[in-house]
Amino acid sequence: MSLNHLVPALLACALILGACAQDEAPDSESTETEEEEIIAVPVEVGLPTRGDIFAVYSGTAPIEAFAEADVIAKVAGEVREILVEEGDNVRKGQVLARLDGDRLRLELSQSEANLNKLQRDYERNVDLKEKGLISTGDFDKIRYEMEALEASYNLARLELDYTQIRAPIDGVISNRYIRLGNTVSVNDAVFEVTSLDPLVAYLHVPEREYRNIREGQILGIDIDALAGQRIVATVTRVSPVVDPNTGTFKITIEISDEQRRIKPGMFGRISIVYDQHVNVLQVPRSAILEDDGETSVFVVEDDKAMRRQVVTGYSNAGKIEVVEGLTDDDQVITVGQIGLKDEALVTIINESEETQVSDHAPTD
Repeated sequence: MSLNHLVPALLACALILGACAQDEAPDSESTETEEEEIIAVPVEVGLPTRGDIFAVYSGTAPIEAFAEADVIAKVAGEVREILVEEGDNVRKGQVLARLDGDRLRLELSQSEANLNKLQRDYERNVDLKEKGLISTGDFDKIRYEMEALEASYNLARLELDYTQIRAPIDGVISNRYIRLGNTVSVNDAVFEVTSLDPLVAYLHVPEREYRNIREGQILGIDIDALAGQRIVATVTRVSPVVDPNTGTFKITIEISDEQRRIKPGMFGRISIVYDQHVNVLQVPRSAILEDDGETSVFVVEDDKAMRRQVVTGYSNAGKIEVVEGLTDDDQVITVGQIGLKDEALVTIINESEETQVSDHAPTD
């Protein structure tokens, strides 16, 4: 190819390459701009609060009657009278029902007559014995007969008394198993009496809490059926042994309920306060992050999320005590901290509100 033909060809190639370079330049600048643009993560923050915090052990247990007793018929007979109904309060020894006692009254009268006759014979024989007119053997025979009749008489009187069915304990009639005209046999259950004051709950507590629970501690019980009303109760017994199979020990909780609001079988959520820290720094438990054994929170510094390691203490009612790592003026991230990276750019979306950390604390 001659030089005259080569120069125009080279110029054409140069023009084409220049045009391509101009077309690519805007795309390169746009990419660089996008890489430099960093989106701030929206978060909510609040200041730590100060207040008292309690160390609490919580558990659930069914409420039970302090005592329950089946009332048993001690003699057989027809039910002639029923004096109480289910729900009635009764005292120990109170008559609940009466059985037919006609046969037993006749037996008692006959036994009494026989005993009176033998007692007169015995008194005459005492005089004869003193005068030496009867032998010691004959006298002893009459004495033994009289003692046997006395025992029969006392038994007949006791059986007649058993026709009046009595309450074995103080309480309330929780079940009535008989009706008028029923015939009951010996050892038939006729009533159930339940003692409702006090009530009790048995809670099985992990052995790690053994040193924190003691007799006489006052505690609170929340019962779903009595929403909004906390019942005060007392630890009355702490088992001296730990169950090796469960690693727990049993405590007995006594509940006084004079108004009879609580019924056996209800479930109670029990909270035992065993220590208190006064005027301590607190944040919501939801603000706390735990990774690889380290406890931390995020605080906002110069529009950046800075991870701060903290030492925590007691936790209660959705809050946790911060012993080390925070000050009263730190802006703690309470919403949006999950998945956040250290030194990430953030924007505070509740900055205009004077919101404290406790506003975001969940309730137990």
